[in-house]
Amino acid sequence: MSTPRPIQPLPAPPDVCVHLPGSKSITNRALLLAALCAQRVTVAHALDSEDTQVMRESLRRLGFPVEQPQSDTVVVQGEGGRIPAREAELWVANAGTAARFLTALVALGEGTYRIDGTPRMRQRPVQPLLDALNALGAEAVSELGTGCPPVLVRARGLRGGEVSVRGDISSQFLSALMMVSPCAQQTVRIGIEGELVSAPFVRMTLSMMQQFGVEARWDEQHAHITVPAPQRYALAGEAVYHVEPDATAASYFFAAAAITGGRVCVRGLNRGSLQGDIRFVDILEQMGCAVRWLPDAVEVQGTDVLHGVDVNMSDISDTFITLAVVAPFADSPTRIRGVEHARYQESNRVSAVATELRRLGVDVEEHIDGLTVYPGAPREGIVQTYNDHRIAMAFALIGLRVPGIAIADPECVQKTFPNFFEKLRELEGGAK
Repeated sequence: MSTPRPIQPLPAPPDVCVHLPGSKSITNRALLLAALCAQRVTVAHALDSEDTQVMRESLRRLGFPVEQPQSDTVVVQGEGGRIPAREAELWVANAGTAARFLTALVALGEGTYRIDGTPRMRQRPVQPLLDALNALGAEAVSELGTGCPPVLVRARGLRGGEVSVRGDISSQFLSALMMVSPCAQQTVRIGIEGELVSAPFVRMTLSMMQQFGVEARWDEQHAHITVPAPQRYALAGEAVYHVEPDATAASYFFAAAAITGGRVCVRGLNRGSLQGDIRFVDILEQMGCAVRWLPDAVEVQGTDVLHGVDVNMSDISDTFITLAVVAPFADSPTRIRGVEHARYQESNRVSAVATELRRLGVDVEEHIDGLTVYPGAPREGIVQTYNDHRIAMAFALIGLRVPGIAIADPECVQKTFPNFFEKLRELEGGAK
């Protein structure tokens, strides 16, 4: 365990534009789709972090040529739906996207593949995806019978057909199935059981599949997705895919404007973003901030008085922790709903956030599906992070205004945003 990292309050409200690294969600999808193309694909402005390194290394272990000529550029030689290696041991650390996406990918192969990760990954559910892959012709099991990794896949390709998958635990199950379905022997029709959490990530997957040249149809009224198969993935032109800046990472900088009353602009995002988490700024606007949408940037101007809100964050749950750390500075309570599934992510995020806010003296009520955070003045303290990058990054924002805040195990941000703390200091350099 490393030394806690102190956060220095800003000397004045920021007035700055920042450039952020590429989206983790888009980068890992782009790497998988590139591997499924029958061509050499360059992924530009790719995120270079633990989660994406896990994905790159796993593709190499599966026999795909993967190069990284620059830190934010990855070149993948696709194999047209074929998995070159007939066996592989894949280590996914605690990367949920990599674990779910790679489990589906190896089902296209001919051989035996094992996917394992950290102790926390061994607690994260994957059984609904395994059940769906088995219905499509794979032989995929949770090795310890827990419904979680390690996963063993004995693959012989996917025949296709009709299948159903739960939508209330993770949208990654659905995205994983969608991306491999064009490589099945026949059309795949996926029924969605129950409420679908994080639906914008499914729309992201659908849009990216179309950008990579395949057809898929989502009938939201009847809760099913149809993917004709077989189809061939291919990028037009020079086969370069450009990754957007990470909208979830941007939420921390937009929230910094709200907490400090400053102005922060994030370049490279706009209303047309593939990422649903860009809608976090709509919540800040409800709280009283001014939001300006530019052709290639989004700007948030803080306000003297923030108001509490009552919001369902099921669709943008990765940003609920960001809202939770803004909420104490509002003039009325904030109720966060629809994030029960966040209990099964890198940590039990609902309980962890409640615990750490209380550690700082904030009054919090925990519900099954979320939190109520009451107005209050946070006090100094060391925030425990549970090896969860989002808790570390979000709680650091309190330290921009409150003296004496320190973040335990700050290296956990390597998972998605290795230079987060350095980037946060740019807000000081742009102070009015």
